[in-house]
Amino acid sequence: MRRIFVVGCPRSGTTLVQAMIARHPDVFSLRETYFFESLLGDSELRWGDREARPTRRWYHRAGIAQSWGRRRLRELEHVHAPQRRGSIPRRWTACARRYAAMLDGAACRKQRTHWVEKTPNHLLFLDEIADCIPDAHFVHVLRNGMDVVASVRDADMRLETRAFSGGMVRWGRRWNRAMGIHLAHLRAPHHYLLCIEDLIGDTDNEWKMLRDFLALDPDKPLLASPGCEIADARTEPWKTSAITGVAKNVGGKSQALFGTLSLAWLREHLVSYETIRETVREQHRRNRAEPGRKRTLAGRRGATDRKPALQSRSAGRWMMRL
Repeated sequence: MRRIFVVGCPRSGTTLVQAMIARHPDVFSLRETYFFESLLGDSELRWGDREARPTRRWYHRAGIAQSWGRRRLRELEHVHAPQRRGSIPRRWTACARRYAAMLDGAACRKQRTHWVEKTPNHLLFLDEIADCIPDAHFVHVLRNGMDVVASVRDADMRLETRAFSGGMVRWGRRWNRAMGIHLAHLRAPHHYLLCIEDLIGDTDNEWKMLRDFLALDPDKPLLASPGCEIADARTEPWKTSAITGVAKNVGGKSQALFGTLSLAWLREHLVSYETIRETVREQHRRNRAEPGRKRTLAGRRGATDRKPALQSRSAGRWMMRL
């Protein structure tokens, strides 16, 4: 069973990528589970939000799962493993392994060889996921920061939710943080970085590279739409255009939603996306040039390759060096 997690800063195109993968007839998928963030907590702290405070108690740090996460596992099993009986484990590692086994079983019942789960905030829990599911594969979805911040505002205007609260400054910081995590895994085993603009601009070639990374059968054509329900457009209307899995233009929102001063502020404080995008493209070129070699430069996590230095146009507190 190939286990796939699609991760990224919210509003980066993760739903589109999940839906495209789910169009392959060998793939099982489902709605966002929010599982690891409910199991381990402190998402806002991991994002680096200035006002965030730790919510985990000493027994959580000792390995006990948060009660919200244990309830979430029960809810998911009720849908995807209704035959499962017994109490939910108390330790988070046991809950994580049971979660993976639940999705394995759901995929097998559908006669699928892969499953894909997409919760953007699972980007913050990559190490924990990899520790409990060592063969997990991660697809990182990247998008221009100005358009991400604009898309967050657009989604919040459509349906006000806590998930998109915080304003331009918070989401600018979060996007910078996400870029740091993405690039830290650029050459790591089982990780694949994908710029959504490249997927839309050159869908056939980008899909081929992604398909090869995920070991999907190239002889099976994509379905017209995902074979599983991946989102509810009624409760999440901002996903309506993405759930078909057909690549469409995602740019231009920042110009439509922000004025001159806001755009100037974003240009000054966000790290250079063009530098990031070119770094990802260069890694893909290396992968294509060495087809007989594994796509990682080292067969272990934490390869010590020099990472590109990224910085904002100002030398203030927003500067990032990765």
